[in-house]
Amino acid sequence: MIDLHAHLLFGVDDGPKNKAESLKMLQQASNEGITEIICTSHVMHPQYHVNYSLVEEQTIYLRQALEEHQIPIILHTGHEVRLHEELHTLIMQKQLHTLANSNYILLELPSSTIPAYTKRMIILLKAAGYTPILAHPERNYAIREKPTRLEILIQEGALTQITAGSLTGLYGKEVQRLSLALVRANYIHTFGSDAHNVTSRPFLYNRALNYLEKQKELDAVDQLLKNNALVIANKPILPLELDKIYTKKWWDFFTI
Repeated sequence: MIDLHAHLLFGVDDGPKNKAESLKMLQQASNEGITEIICTSHVMHPQYHVNYSLVEEQTIYLRQALEEHQIPIILHTGHEVRLHEELHTLIMQKQLHTLANSNYILLELPSSTIPAYTKRMIILLKAAGYTPILAHPERNYAIREKPTRLEILIQEGALTQITAGSLTGLYGKEVQRLSLALVRANYIHTFGSDAHNVTSRPFLYNRALNYLEKQKELDAVDQLLKNNALVIANKPILPLELDKIYTKKWWDFFTI
């Protein structure tokens, strides 16, 4: 299994504080059956900005640590890129990591709003050959208030990524219910843990997939895992059944 979103680099953002904590996270991931992870430290965030070279250096360092401790996980470079008006310029200047050196970029919206320039930025990225994947849209207040706002961004060419903890209830029942509704409405394309540690924000990968299976969303589980693999391989993700989105309102899927 492939995890497209985890904060594994230590001492750089709100993830692990030291090498020992990173290794605990990697062991936890391995125990869950995860075999590949993209290290997505924050960049252009109001509180954290992990520069391009530091991501490369620490990823190499952790790869060596994995070999020493015989933990069978492949690590890739990446960034969780906070939406910013200079984003297009910075990615063209190769100052931002895409996901595993692919043409996919993990994009984080502010927690409470969708900036007016979001659509323009998606269009610019697509025109430059990059596909933005919106991280944890279910935790954005504006989308929670009106989920059809996410549909507009998808129509412009953005993909989305659900967080494992959202599906398991880590962020509350409201976020959990919305997460399932978004999956059922085909608003979700990929899946990530957004793990930060082994306690308060662990991987929860299998618990989330098991939850979807219990909700009889077996096809969604298969599609999410398949799409994760396509991202790593830098292959196109085929459009979902978008007619399902446009012929039903999002709240038609808001059931558990």
